[in-house]
Amino acid sequence: MAAELRVAAPFTPAEVQAMEHALEAALQGPRGANPLVGAVVVSPDGRELATGYHRGAGTAHAEADAVARALEAGVDLAGCTMVVTLEPCNHVGRTGPCTEAIIAAGITDVVYAVDDPHDPAAGGAATLRNAGISVRSGLAAAESLELNRRWFEAVAEKRPFTTLHIAQTLDGRIAAEDGTSQWISSPESLADNHGIRSRIDAILVGTQTVAVDNPRLNARDASGNPAARQPVRAVMGLRDIPDDAAILGDDGLAVHLPTRDPREALTTLYASGTRHVMVEGGSRILSAFLTAGLVDELIVYLAPTLLGSGTSSLDGLGISTLPDAQQWEWDASDGGAVRTLGRDLRLHLKPQRHVAPDPQPSREAARQAQGGY
Repeated sequence: MAAELRVAAPFTPAEVQAMEHALEAALQGPRGANPLVGAVVVSPDGRELATGYHRGAGTAHAEADAVARALEAGVDLAGCTMVVTLEPCNHVGRTGPCTEAIIAAGITDVVYAVDDPHDPAAGGAATLRNAGISVRSGLAAAESLELNRRWFEAVAEKRPFTTLHIAQTLDGRIAAEDGTSQWISSPESLADNHGIRSRIDAILVGTQTVAVDNPRLNARDASGNPAARQPVRAVMGLRDIPDDAAILGDDGLAVHLPTRDPREALTTLYASGTRHVMVEGGSRILSAFLTAGLVDELIVYLAPTLLGSGTSSLDGLGISTLPDAQQWEWDASDGGAVRTLGRDLRLHLKPQRHVAPDPQPSREAARQAQGGY
């Protein structure tokens, strides 16, 4: 029976090609609190009319983006098919439900890859069916699951999607012997980092970083002024935060997490509404999150500089033999795996998967296989 449930509904060649293009479009977006999603609208005669993708938290979702692009071009979407890499969402967050945009556009068919596991957003397929729209799922399910593998894991574990940021020299140093570290990264790398800060929910460092560097940890624009949107500034560790610490500010966004357990810190942040956290700071806290297997995305700013000595970026991962080494894969999303920023290289990686995905049948595929339509 299980094998039968994995048999997806038939899809047209145009829909298969559109899903390939939707997956490609999804990679243009940034990883974070929301999954990477791409969408393509296909006409009744198989022509691709519009493509959309999600550009990050607070922006239009892929389906709404595709609809908006079509409408801007004066394209009538009545009777068309929406092909999307994830089940259309069904909730109101910073943007409206994608199901409403699809229904309002007059789209009559929706093909998606996998179900949305996020409880508040799930149920979009049922809403579309109730509106008289034909819904099929399972097309490129394995590819879609792999696209957002770590996001799916974070949702299942009820923890924030976690980005880890390292700014280091060619020989892996984040500070010189005398403790100086400003600025290893180029101005362009710093600007890129502040761009990430402006869209994440929280930035996390250890109490040692606060004591030694006294950082502000705010998001700043190109002129050095505070950005409109600021992340929560989280400090993890058992030591108290000094009363005069710059991280405290006057906006109430600083929080102390009195623990040395990375998973406990993430659980606390998740309970307060954080869905995307970026870990910065010293080698010990970076190593703690890597050792715990809690890093979903790794961004390294590599400066063409050699120190020969000083503080290493990592403080041991408990690995004594090469076969046990952590393996990472280049991540092509959000501008590519390797980019040049001023003098630096920006390296973008994701954890290597250990087992090939074996997707379970989606709710919609199971319903169809059981005669639910």
